[in-house]
Amino acid sequence: MLKIMIPTLMLLPLTVLSPHKHLWANTTAHSLLIATVSLQWFYPSYLPSKNLTGWTAIDQVSSPLLILSCWLLPLMIMASQNHLEQEPPARKRVFIATIVAVQPFILLAFSASELMLFYISFEATLIPTLILITRWGNQPERLSAGIYLLFYTLVSSLPLLIAILHLHNQLGTLYFPMLKLSHPTAATSWTSLASSLALLLAFMVKAPLYGLHLWLPKAHVEAPIAGSMLLAALLLKLGGYGIIRVTTLINPMSTNLHYPFITLALWGALMTSAICLRQIDLKSLIAYSSVSHMGLVVAATMIQTQWAISGAMILMIAHGLTSSMLFCLANTNYERTHSRILLLTRGLQPILPLMAIWWLLANLTNMAIPPTINLMAELTIVIALFNWSALTIIMTGAAILLTASYTLYMLMMTQRGTLPSHITSMQNSSTREHLLMALHMIPMGLLILKPGLISGIPM
Repeated sequence: MLKIMIPTLMLLPLTVLSPHKHLWANTTAHSLLIATVSLQWFYPSYLPSKNLTGWTAIDQVSSPLLILSCWLLPLMIMASQNHLEQEPPARKRVFIATIVAVQPFILLAFSASELMLFYISFEATLIPTLILITRWGNQPERLSAGIYLLFYTLVSSLPLLIAILHLHNQLGTLYFPMLKLSHPTAATSWTSLASSLALLLAFMVKAPLYGLHLWLPKAHVEAPIAGSMLLAALLLKLGGYGIIRVTTLINPMSTNLHYPFITLALWGALMTSAICLRQIDLKSLIAYSSVSHMGLVVAATMIQTQWAISGAMILMIAHGLTSSMLFCLANTNYERTHSRILLLTRGLQPILPLMAIWWLLANLTNMAIPPTINLMAELTIVIALFNWSALTIIMTGAAILLTASYTLYMLMMTQRGTLPSHITSMQNSSTREHLLMALHMIPMGLLILKPGLISGIPM
């Protein structure tokens, strides 16, 4: 773990001390190197946890998410380059330092072997994200978006802290390998129900569950491109990962607790897909699609069968790469037209034909067509839900149909149609942008060849 953590921390002095003309090259190359080294975590292990120490434990659930976090750091730096072109060197350094500062906390959160350490790093990711949104966002509404993010996360995570302390009081340990061995007591008291609810609430807000999702579209729309990628690809996954980790600690007698969550998550997947169909703002559309996909993840993690957890894991990785790529594409449009309104940025295919190919590929993966890992994930989740209750097929089927509809709507609106009259000149797509899209697309193409790597099942 330290051979990833120490180089990540060394990115901070590199950011401060790099000469200005080599700043982007140095930070991108160094973080790509870290991403390459992190691929060692894919190596199968026959033990329950790889690299088990007093503070970290990496198993089959956390290793794909850790690799995804390392992989996305260089991509976030690459995507922000054009956005910061006009800023003075000192501000560029602060921006890169802020992105880098989130990374150690995310790595700690995904690999913590102790519940309190997990809670602290889970909360600590909030501060750099808040700085990114409120300082480098585009519109004046970024302050209200930051306040929404802060209050939703803090209000939901205070009960989690109390529940963790209550758990420690009962069991005498918060060490994950020990918690797996200590079976929850079967007493159905109000305190056990309340602590189970408190354990889940913080992760439901982070995931986000429909009804607790109002902070997400605001934060996504106002954030700079690196902030959107960070939120969509990594911070939402903390919610899903937290639910997978915590459901093992919840009282087995309170399974009735899961029914409202599963129903709400599936209803949310359906509703947010319908909301996407009438969005006029491109980033807002992609943000709502994240709520829809994470609804399926929440529903699957609450069922707690091996199939469902496996489907949720694959969907989290697939969604991390897909939504991050869609935000990058939306950003390339925004940088050229300075508008996120779909009507004002339509008909770009004849002008940027290569970008249109990336748009097509990203939208096809979002729709989950074969042979993408998104399809495998959605099929696994739908089968697991159908096994649990046959009625769920109505909601999941409708949600998948609506997903295809709004994805095609997004593709048609951005690429086809007559070019708006106010667009007279357009800057060409750069090699940097094509490399950025390729680095999102290649892992998605390769992972379908061996999905076992990211399925959360011991190899």
